[in-house]
Amino acid sequence: MTSFDIAKLPFSEEHLRLWRDGDPRFLNWPVVYVLDDGKRVYVGETLNTAARMRQHLDSEERRSLKAVRLVLDSTFNKSACLDLESQLIGLFAGDDKYTVLNSNKGVVNADYFDRERYRETFEQIFEALREQHLFTRSIAEIENSELYKLSPFKALNRDQAVVMEDILEGLFSDLASSAGSTIVVQGDPGTGKTIVAVYLLKLLRDIANGVGVDEVDGDSMFSDYFTAENRGRLAGTRVGLVVPQQALRASLKRVFRKTPGLDASMVLTPFEVGKSTEKWDLLVVDESHRLNHRANQASGPQNKSFGDINVALFGADGDGYTQVDWIREQSTHQVFLLDSEQSVRPADLPPELQAELVRDARADDRYYRLFTQMRVQGGADYVSYVRAIMRGGSPQPRTFGDYEFQMFEDLGEMHDAIRAKDDEVGLSRIVAGYAWEWKSKRDSAAIDIEVDGRRLRWNQTQTDWITSSGAIEQVGSIHTVQGYDLNFVGVVIGRDLRFDVPTQRIVFDRSNYFDKKGMENNPRLGITYSDEDLRRLVSNVYSVLLTRGVRGTFVYVVDSELRRYLRQFF
Repeated sequence: MTSFDIAKLPFSEEHLRLWRDGDPRFLNWPVVYVLDDGKRVYVGETLNTAARMRQHLDSEERRSLKAVRLVLDSTFNKSACLDLESQLIGLFAGDDKYTVLNSNKGVVNADYFDRERYRETFEQIFEALREQHLFTRSIAEIENSELYKLSPFKALNRDQAVVMEDILEGLFSDLASSAGSTIVVQGDPGTGKTIVAVYLLKLLRDIANGVGVDEVDGDSMFSDYFTAENRGRLAGTRVGLVVPQQALRASLKRVFRKTPGLDASMVLTPFEVGKSTEKWDLLVVDESHRLNHRANQASGPQNKSFGDINVALFGADGDGYTQVDWIREQSTHQVFLLDSEQSVRPADLPPELQAELVRDARADDRYYRLFTQMRVQGGADYVSYVRAIMRGGSPQPRTFGDYEFQMFEDLGEMHDAIRAKDDEVGLSRIVAGYAWEWKSKRDSAAIDIEVDGRRLRWNQTQTDWITSSGAIEQVGSIHTVQGYDLNFVGVVIGRDLRFDVPTQRIVFDRSNYFDKKGMENNPRLGITYSDEDLRRLVSNVYSVLLTRGVRGTFVYVVDSELRRYLRQFF
């Protein structure tokens, strides 16, 4: 038995007059509505539908929409409507059928009375809208998509909302004074650093373009920033998002391409920033720990570019210059999103330089922290627990509620379990440390990983691997999954880590590590990386892999002594 009704009406002056007389809920009742023309969609909520539709008909952008659907429910209240509005905007953005016209002023993911019951009704409302062909996929399919996960149309949690408020306050203060500024946002895996980055840029573009100024009845957190003064401060500003990793950068380009106010050209490599002859007013840097210092790059041309950029920007190819220096030189304001324990290669920004970034931001009162764990249903305790184990600590063994966290004795059994989870909920994959040669890169028929009779290949594409055809039969590397969510992840810990019985320590085994860039010394800077240095980086790799799973993490360990040691924790 449903309590709601969806009324579909033409969006026109003539019908607006009829609404006022037809149903008192059009004048004084909480309603959620959907405006569309088959290609564009706008979702809103209001207490006075007739007046709100009048405002939309007066809007140059929205008056050309063709139909309106009113979601009417005698049990609706303001909180429930804000929640449904937020959910529908996010689902429309993730479904990829429509261009979403909404601004993202900031509905916070707040609790309210009887929310669980309303959420059940929302699912029924979604299905009713889907039957009317407003959606092409199920909620589960949409929520598994990269477009949904990386979309700026998100209801922020309280933690993210507070950090966003702090960033905006600091940034507009610095814009007003014409002073340069550096903001640092630090957070563990799953706290939503990428969401903050994308959300911030969309919000700033909406303010600059005057999008949503007429949404007067919105109870949104950031409405106060949509002022003529702030619009003037942002007029003509050049903004960009710097993403060091190729896979994540490709996904974010697709999101930016689909989002009004954003553009794929805003998503940049550090090298594109360094080479540009134009500067930016603001650069937001995601995964800042993956920026490079002066080390051997992935290719000869990039090594030459590194030196050329230093000469062009600073007059000389000084050994001390890093990609952080490029970003600071090429922009007036910067926001660095950072997690030092996700550095995975020697070329990544050294810990001491990351600490310096944090120290300087603290001194300028521009340092903010994200704490709330959004990805892993085991919570922040799970993340800290895994990191402690991989660092070689001995935390008290524990479980994490309904979070599925288990170890397997056979790789084939774990692979089969991941296959079953992929059939059940989707987005479940096997990943591994770089403890096997990548033979299939040169010979597509070659097998890379053979353990317990199970024969597997590394990921066969560098971008979009998680959603690519055949991914369930392949093994993803750190470079294809860092920054992404999975529902279930099966982590293979290879022989690059083993347990040394005499010393009772987890140690790094150089002979079983095949990421050449992952253990390369730096003769230019006079740095030789010890096995202990590399153990720290490889432990970070596994910590990242072990924190990809939203619903559960499965683990298979190749080294029998390490398996025996880790079994006490898993």
